[in-house]
Amino acid sequence: MRLQYPVHTLDNRLLLPAGAVLSTDTLRDLISSDGSGSYRTLPLLEYGTVKHDLLRQMSRPPYDFIFSREEEIAEIMAMLENIHLVVPVLQILDYFKKDDYHTYCHALMVFALSALIAGDLLSDRGWRDTLSRGPTHDIGKICVPPEILKKESPLTSRERSFIDHHTVAGHILLSYYNRDLENIAAMAARDHHERKDGSGLLRGIKLDNRMVEIIAVCDIYDALISPRPYRPVSYDNRTALEEITKMAEMNKIGWDIVKSLVAHNRKGKPNYRETEVSGEKRGTPPSRNCHGIVEEGDGES
Repeated sequence: MRLQYPVHTLDNRLLLPAGAVLSTDTLRDLISSDGSGSYRTLPLLEYGTVKHDLLRQMSRPPYDFIFSREEEIAEIMAMLENIHLVVPVLQILDYFKKDDYHTYCHALMVFALSALIAGDLLSDRGWRDTLSRGPTHDIGKICVPPEILKKESPLTSRERSFIDHHTVAGHILLSYYNRDLENIAAMAARDHHERKDGSGLLRGIKLDNRMVEIIAVCDIYDALISPRPYRPVSYDNRTALEEITKMAEMNKIGWDIVKSLVAHNRKGKPNYRETEVSGEKRGTPPSRNCHGIVEEGDGES
């Protein structure tokens, strides 16, 4: 893959320029070029107000119902207590909290919801290795100009491609900061917009990693039900679940992930294996939603 845009750190230090060819050798050379050694780590929940902010987000609808079982919250918080992140990654979370609060809250809730659903679907518990890197799937958005991330009107094609760039940028940043080319957190940052049928972005691969697919579905769900600058109101919960059901019907995401998400939205919290998902669509998407709309006649490619 050839980079369309540069990848830089939070302090604007260039890691890879636009036009660089991304490969294993490129990443290995990038890591070895930094003579500072391993970065210092700190516990995630003790950094700033992360713990308070996560619990507050979990208490808002519909998450207050999804996380209504105390034992599930306790398990997630216990896992979080063991997570230590390198300081540059924590500083990026801090940046999002101050300058892009939507992305900050989104990262926390995609992380928590992914942990909940992974607990249902991945019996070997190896998913903890993925989540041990913390709420980092959107870390590459520091390489997207803030005015693009916060734009309320339709994007130009160039602006759309700049936003898509955050996936590969996140992969590079997490590989660099974690000193690990194989870490699955970097893979999740790179591939969380890919789909099972190969219709996703940026590489158009058929997504076959279950943990990354779970993160991808949670990413979609939270983006639908949460405030966003490109629409006046969020999707209501029913419509959001119907949109995700449509994606399963098109083989873009797996049915068991959808069933788990639906089960956690139902009274009694049935086992996902016993959960029937209705094919009826009665929800209404919000009007004046600019997401996915590219401004016509922008003259850019």
